[in-house]
Amino acid sequence: MTESSPSADLSTAVVIGAGIAGLCAARVLADRYARVVVLDRDDLPPQAAPRRGVPQGNHGAVLLAAGQRALGELFDGLVDELVAAGATPFEPGTEMIFYRYGGVWPKTPTGITLLSFSRPLLEHAVRGRVAALRNVEIRAGVATAGLAGADGVVTGVVLDSGETLPCALVVDCSGRGSRSDRWLAELGFAAPAVTEIKIGVGYTTRLFRRGPGDLADAVALFTLPAAPHETRVGLALPIEDARWLISLGGWHGDFPASADPDAFGAHARSLPHPGIADLIDRCEPVTDAVSFTFPSNRRRHFEDLPAHPAGYLALGDAICSFNPIYGQGMTCAALEAQALGRQLDAHRAPTAALAADYYAETAHILATPWGFAAGGDFAYPQTQGERPRGIALRNRYSRRIQLAAQVDPEIRRIFTAVQHLLTPPGILRKPAMILRVLRLSRHAPGARK
Repeated sequence: MTESSPSADLSTAVVIGAGIAGLCAARVLADRYARVVVLDRDDLPPQAAPRRGVPQGNHGAVLLAAGQRALGELFDGLVDELVAAGATPFEPGTEMIFYRYGGVWPKTPTGITLLSFSRPLLEHAVRGRVAALRNVEIRAGVATAGLAGADGVVTGVVLDSGETLPCALVVDCSGRGSRSDRWLAELGFAAPAVTEIKIGVGYTTRLFRRGPGDLADAVALFTLPAAPHETRVGLALPIEDARWLISLGGWHGDFPASADPDAFGAHARSLPHPGIADLIDRCEPVTDAVSFTFPSNRRRHFEDLPAHPAGYLALGDAICSFNPIYGQGMTCAALEAQALGRQLDAHRAPTAALAADYYAETAHILATPWGFAAGGDFAYPQTQGERPRGIALRNRYSRRIQLAAQVDPEIRRIFTAVQHLLTPPGILRKPAMILRVLRLSRHAPGARK
């Protein structure tokens, strides 16, 4: 914080970070502020290409159905734009080979249509939409040093250059490495408590040339391990420019090294389904392999703070970063951006009361995906962190749900809708559903594994 804090510019909002979270936040703020400035320390590429500040940009990007819907609401026509640029629509229940718990799940319509694309394509399309807004300025190559403010009110952003940008609201979308703990301490506020679940996840990705019929009658392939005795995962997604994005990884260090093509192929052949290994053998590689490691799920509990500064909010990975294998991060960011809009409309000003209500709403948004991520990761005894009460029982029931989903189309549709944040998870805990799950799960192919 600077020694003399400027008065807030009530017509301006500043967003720190030009990733998906920051761009969604900027879109919401553009309808409510005369001027929106988006800051990013990266040089933002003019084309759809990975960039330094998004290390997972070389890897698979998945929007859950709720996130795809939210982005479509924030950016009208975005889905059609992505398809025109080469994204592939598919029905996950009938057009994706999904292997887990002893076999390929039967083809069952889920009523959901997803898009498959590279993360750089999505970010490029969304950034183009935001940059075209008349009252939004995106400033690349600009690093943030801290916040300006006094008396519990944030009044601006301090840049590494020493410049201060006065504003009424700062939205911190700087990601998992957000320095909000230090920034808040400098303003006299406590940092939020942090929950960390150490999982040692990593994966290696390589792009291959894609041809018709590579996967027979399927569009994508996903094989997940059955914890705790399996740790390896494989994913094949069609992306723009007729390419396959193939990622191979696992929990607790069980993933291939990027520099070793033989290790990449050996990992694929070790998976219980041969589809990805067959793709690698059949298709021509068009890039080298690139690795990414993710040490832990991390959640900052802003909702539990006794007091909040007015004029500052966190969003996206700056609140919660998930195991990327579950594909929840971008969806939660889009939903949180919509929550930001609702709270700004309700409060009319970025007060401390708005912050409290916003963090309460984001905690509700995060509850289901955090439960899926933490539950899945704690199925491994090597996972480190405070285990939620009853997690072993919940994991056993989750396994039974997925077994029942292999033999009952209705359970499959309901479970998929819950996973994609379209249906509240309470439906899976109703007595009639529990009895149905326990009865039918005994008949699944993997029930004895």
